[in-house]
Amino acid sequence: MSDLEAIVDSATAAFAACSTPADLENAKALYLGKSGRITELMKGMAALSIDEKKQLGAQINVAKQAVEALLNQRREALLDAAMNAQLATEALDVSLPGRAARAGGGLHPVMLTQERIEGIFGSMGFDVADGPEIENDWFNFTALNTPEDHPARSMHDTFYVDPLDGQPTDTPPLLRTHTSPMQIRHATAHVKAWKASGQAVMPEIRVIAPGRTYRVDSDATHSPMFHQCEGLWIGANVSFKDLKVVFTDFCKTFFESDDLVLRFRPSFFPFTEPSAEIDIQFAHGPLAGRWLEVAGSGQVHPNVVRNMGLDPEAYIGFAFGMGMDRLTMLRYGVNDLRLFFDGDLRFLSQFQ
Repeated sequence: MSDLEAIVDSATAAFAACSTPADLENAKALYLGKSGRITELMKGMAALSIDEKKQLGAQINVAKQAVEALLNQRREALLDAAMNAQLATEALDVSLPGRAARAGGGLHPVMLTQERIEGIFGSMGFDVADGPEIENDWFNFTALNTPEDHPARSMHDTFYVDPLDGQPTDTPPLLRTHTSPMQIRHATAHVKAWKASGQAVMPEIRVIAPGRTYRVDSDATHSPMFHQCEGLWIGANVSFKDLKVVFTDFCKTFFESDDLVLRFRPSFFPFTEPSAEIDIQFAHGPLAGRWLEVAGSGQVHPNVVRNMGLDPEAYIGFAFGMGMDRLTMLRYGVNDLRLFFDGDLRFLSQFQ
């Protein structure tokens, strides 16, 4: 039996063993997700010849279609089973009194988190920037020092969209994969205004950019559409120490805990150097003692500073990026990201 046939057989057994839609989506990620078995096979084709790519690509596509068909069949079966169970247990009692309409709506929990983030950073002197969710390659990748062969540029991670009539097709537009493009947009506008003003010293750039972002990913802790907040502080004398102070103060204020401990763990990002993942540890509660990753950060890479129109020898700063959905889950004790997007009023009403 070939590897592809084994994968299809394995997916068949895995999907059949799922008893809930959530289990099925988690099983799907093992085969069709960002790091799924079929996706990994497609990534491995890069080293093959053109003829080998054509032959293996066709075989992988057949297997992928078979797994998707099995997935859809199991989804329908679970929906039918749930409906039959509901019909068997529920009955309409026409004698019950009517239920009054709800008085009104309220903010989504992720929007509550966004407002809280904006308020905290606003108290530190940060502006709030907003911009387009359909971006171009320059702002989303190139200006942020992302190499041409970086995996994030591939169709496996990025949603590319068809260009409008008359637009060039060599760099098709895309749904932004992070809100970092707003750092470039805001900074270049800031630098342009400074140079036009004639001031000798540039006023510091202090900005956060919260908003929706998009990547090809979906499971209990990932969504194709999710929310991020990027931050940027550029000036003549801004250090990594400032990053640690600012983000530590933010976390303690956001979670209302002075016992919170932060750890800056060395990492790599194309747009910062040096770079660090930021982990937090709660002293109390159900998550006490565990290290939880909440953000990426680092000193802005000199190439990114140049792309903002500044001299990296004269201006320096830091940037950070965090997932607002994850912060919301940690603050309210939610264990499944998909609850935020199901539209279930029983869940959403708890935050009003």
